[in-house]
Amino acid sequence: MAAPNIVNVATITAKTDSVALSSTGGISVLSNASNSGIVMQVVALYAANVDGTNNAHITITVHNEPAGAGTGFAVANTVAVPADATVVVIDKNSPIFLEEAMSIKATPSAADDIEITVSYQEIS
Repeated sequence: MAAPNIVNVATITAKTDSVALSSTGGISVLSNASNSGIVMQVVALYAANVDGTNNAHITITVHNEPAGAGTGFAVANTVAVPADATVVVIDKNSPIFLEEAMSIKATPSAADDIEITVSYQEIS
C-alpha cells in the first residue's frame, strides 16, 4: 500500500514531535514506516536557533525511503536561522504529505544550535 485514500479516512490523529540536532550529520525528524497504512500530512515545521550568539543554517530534505535514507530532495537548502530566532520551513498553507516509506531529514551547519519541531496529522 502506498497511501490510503484520504477522501475516505477512518482516523486523523494530530501529533507534534521535537528533536535537538546534536550533530552536523543529517538527522531524521519524521519517518513514515513501510506498510504503516497511514499518510502523514506535515502542517508545520519550525527550526529554532537556540544559540544566543551565532547564526546557523538548516537544510530540510524529503526522502523516498524511511529514516532519512536514500536521496534527499530539498525543501529548504542552507536557510539562515539567526541567533535566538525561529524559521518556519513548512506551514499549513503548503503542507507536505509523507506516504509510506518516506521521511524528512534535517541537516544543520552547527551541532547543538538548531531544534526542530514538526506538527503533523496521521491519516488512515
